[in-house]
Amino acid sequence: MTPAGQDERVDRDDSSLIEAINQVFALFRLNYHNQYYAAWSDAQQLGQVKRLWLEALSEFSGELILMGARRAIEGSDYLPTLNRMLASCSEALSELGLPSAATAYEEACLAPSPKAEANWSHPIVYLAGRDASWYLLANHARGEAWPVFQGHYNRWLKRALRGETLVIPERKQLEAPSDAASMDLNDRKTALSALRKEMGL
Repeated sequence: MTPAGQDERVDRDDSSLIEAINQVFALFRLNYHNQYYAAWSDAQQLGQVKRLWLEALSEFSGELILMGARRAIEGSDYLPTLNRMLASCSEALSELGLPSAATAYEEACLAPSPKAEANWSHPIVYLAGRDASWYLLANHARGEAWPVFQGHYNRWLKRALRGETLVIPERKQLEAPSDAASMDLNDRKTALSALRKEMGL
């Protein structure tokens, strides 16, 4: 059994997700003390459970995982299951009007060009796709493109969760033709003659 206050940590590369999972389990321990120790009685088992949760929740950012955990705690007297946590994180996203990273990835890959004029479900999808590179999304396998897209999506998600308003940059309009383009042949000859005189030719 893990003594109270001891926290079995998970070992993986993504430190922000690892920290989020460890914080989630610390919240569970505080809020569901007896249920927590009944469910995860030894350190080895707890480490395996955390690794499973880390893999299953890796689509979400650390901030969103913590938001999902708080929602789950506020909504139930019972220790949340992994399935409930997945649902809680997805609900937090949809309440904010945001698609999941996987849904956003599919949308970005399938969007027609010009990208800035596509009908995006949320600006975060366009911004993550743009930063990941439209070429990468269109020409590389999911195994290569998805991690890059997900990293950019989570970076924009953090900004959205902080309350920043995300917008798709306006597409630059082509300038209207200049007067020279609409001049007839005689006007052009007159203008050219005046230019030659000005330059002493």
